Amino acid sequence: MKNLSLIINAVLAVAVIILFVLVLGNKSNITANQLATGKNAINYTKLPIAYINVDSLLLHYQFAKDANESLIRKQEDSRLKINQMARQLQGEMSDFQRKLENNAFLSRDRAQQEQTRLQKKQQDLQEMDGNLSKQLVQVQQRMSEQLRDTINTFMKEYNKDHKYQLIISNTSNDNILYADKAYDITTEVTKLLNERFAAKR
Repeated sequence: MKNLSLIINAVLAVAVIILFVLVLGNKSNITANQLATGKNAINYTKLPIAYINVDSLLLHYQFAKDANESLIRKQEDSRLKINQMARQLQGEMSDFQRKLENNAFLSRDRAQQEQTRLQKKQQDLQEMDGNLSKQLVQVQQRMSEQLRDTINTFMKEYNKDHKYQLIISNTSNDNILYADKAYDITTEVTKLLNERFAAKR
C-alpha cells in the first residue's frame, strides 16, 4: 500500500513537472514570436458595440434642426402675441388712470365697471400666457418623441446589417469617459438619417 502511494505521488510529480514545462515552453514561444513579429501577444478584436454622440447628432440631423427651428418660431410668435396684448392692456390701464384722476367718468359705477373690465382682461391675459406656455411644452414633448422615434426606428433598421450587440448614447461625454474612435458611429448614422429624411420630404 505504501509502494502504491509512492508510485502515485511520483506519477503526479512527473505530471506536474511536464505541465509546468509545457506552460513555460508556450510562454517562451509566445515571447519569441512577439520579438520576431513585433506584435502584441493578445490580438484584440473589435467588440460588437458602438456609441453615438447625441449632441453632435442633434446638431447635424436635419429633422432635429427643423423641429428646433419650428419650436423657436412658435415661442417667438406666442411671445409676440402676449407682448402686444400686454402693451394694449397697459395703454388701457394708463388711459383709465388718467380718466380717474381727471374725474372723466360720469359716475362712480362707470369707473368701477371699467376697472372690473380691465382686471378681467389682465386675468385673461395671464391665463392665455399660461396656456401658451403649456402648449409650447406639449409641442416640445411631441417633437422630442417624434425625434426619438425616428432615431430608434432607424437604429433598428441600421443594426440589421451592422449586428451590434449594444449601441450607447453619449451626451456631452457624460456616459463614456473614454472610448476608441473606432466605436463612434455618429457621423455615419447622422449622414444616413439625413439621407433618409431628405428622401421623405
